[in-house]
Amino acid sequence: MQVAPANALLRASLYALAAALVQGCASTEDIRCAITDINREFQQQYERILAEKGTRTFNVKPAEAFVGTRSALFRLGLRLESQDPDLGLLTVAAPAPTPLSQEEWKFVAQADLPMMQRLAVRCVGLSGWLLKFEPEGLEIVITATVLPAPGGSEISLTARMRQVTPPPSGMPRREYAPPTGVHKALDKMWAQIEKELGVLGVRGRSP
Repeated sequence: MQVAPANALLRASLYALAAALVQGCASTEDIRCAITDINREFQQQYERILAEKGTRTFNVKPAEAFVGTRSALFRLGLRLESQDPDLGLLTVAAPAPTPLSQEEWKFVAQADLPMMQRLAVRCVGLSGWLLKFEPEGLEIVITATVLPAPGGSEISLTARMRQVTPPPSGMPRREYAPPTGVHKALDKMWAQIEKELGVLGVRGRSP
């Protein structure tokens, strides 16, 4: 009865040892190279996604759009950090992976982890395949901008990651969220905003 747990513990110990040995072969410069490449790719994809689906126009007054957007983001688990209704600026935040659920985050990690690992391998070699997403100690910060527009109001959403505590691995943080995560988070926020406002939004292009 004790063989299986012992074997499992041994396998885990050997894997941890192998990971430590492989990671030790990567220099600080190699790690910096990997993080730079990952950030560059994730930034490019983030900007493309934002240009495609970061802004929508709604047939409601700006004041109504602002209140509805705030309410929608609250319902998704984000907390208020700052707001200026006169300027139409709203900033909310929550521990990652909010506004995604844990199940949604698992899907994102499975979809985007291979890409991140391939990017890292070019700089750090085999240790790149050991990289994992580490949402622990990160907050997702969402900024919404609500402006008057022909036919009603234009709402724009942006997202960034903010470190609260260092990652468990000690590796440098990425600056941009995984592309699939950005897609799913925007879709989820727009669906909730449309529900709050009672109208469908028309897609626009970010400035």
